[in-house]
Amino acid sequence: MTTTPTTSSAPPAERATFRDLFAVAEFRVIFASYGIFMIGETVKMLALSVLVFERTGSPLLAALAYVAGFLPSVLGGMFLLAYADRWRPRAVMVGYDLIRVATVAVLALGVLPPGGALALVFVVGLASPVASAARTALLPDLLDGDRYVLGRALFTITAGATQVLGFAVGGALIGLLGPYGALWSTAVTCLISAALIRFGLTDRPARVAAVAGVVRPGAVRETWRVNRQLLADRPVRGLLLANWLPGSLLVGAEGVVVPYTGGDGAGVLFMAGAAGMLLGDLVVGRWVTPARREAATPWLALLLGLPMLAFVADLGLVVAAVLFGAATFGFSYHLGLARRFLDAVPAQRRGQAFGLSHMGMMTGQGLAAGAAGLVAEWVAPGLVMAGFGALSLVATLLLWRQLRVPRMNVPRHA
Repeated sequence: MTTTPTTSSAPPAERATFRDLFAVAEFRVIFASYGIFMIGETVKMLALSVLVFERTGSPLLAALAYVAGFLPSVLGGMFLLAYADRWRPRAVMVGYDLIRVATVAVLALGVLPPGGALALVFVVGLASPVASAARTALLPDLLDGDRYVLGRALFTITAGATQVLGFAVGGALIGLLGPYGALWSTAVTCLISAALIRFGLTDRPARVAAVAGVVRPGAVRETWRVNRQLLADRPVRGLLLANWLPGSLLVGAEGVVVPYTGGDGAGVLFMAGAAGMLLGDLVVGRWVTPARREAATPWLALLLGLPMLAFVADLGLVVAAVLFGAATFGFSYHLGLARRFLDAVPAQRRGQAFGLSHMGMMTGQGLAAGAAGLVAEWVAPGLVMAGFGALSLVATLLLWRQLRVPRMNVPRHA
């Protein structure tokens, strides 16, 4: 597949500010709708989990209820991503919000048995990666230069912060209104998000326009074809692997935090990890110049695995939290790849490319966490965490060429 760069190949000279982002009216709209979306989704999954547990008494079904909205993302990314470019982005996002309204209303009415509720959430979740890809692909249309990279960082920060807020709000709503009342409140957030997008965003055309007299292949076939083309393109494949592997392997280490701490201190490590990731995106995204950010990309990726090597020793909780927070700070290496990935993919396939990147990341993280849990059945959790940190280091070194910015792209004055 031939790729034509859509923007300049050199990093912008000036770093963007949050004021620059929020000066763009449509960015304010999509940012607000995303925050409301994330809070609503967190409240919905928490309420559904509580509801299923109340009706069945099964911890397994309660856990499945909590993840039922996320598991289908991989399947949707494999079979439906073509719609992110074939349909108008505003229509995709509004349509998905309205489907969520109907879904939550059915759940809140309590007319489905627990198995039926889980099946409904699973089916609707298949469309989630399409809406997510359409939203992500819209960002470069709204933000140029370093504003785009800072915008991506802000979305990552918002995702973490709104999930924490969603847990707090969800717990309070369940306490006040019960799980059914909390679900009805989620329906309201879906309607607000849909209204913001419908009346606040321009109705842009689909990225892949229909050609008169030409029958397009089915969405499933086209999704597979374009995914194969993207993966066959060496620069795109290299950037995808660089996005996926070092960070996913650290998530494998995160997957055994509970057995490592015995459960008592797991919350401390999880909070340290979340804080490190958010701080990294904030510092690297906002206060590091674009050229230096891209030059630091492989070194930040090394930071993912390096502190984890210390977990071979018997660490105190405070030391372990500091090291784990330092490791997750390295997740900010993604920001150094954002502009280069945008340049590498064709503009008309931007939605599917971003969707493929997200799907691969979710798949890699899930597989790494599962593998770490399996190994921890026979190996001490601390050794597993150190081992996955070492694997992250190896992946970073093997992908060093893809992670580092080509020398010609770094301005001499930077």
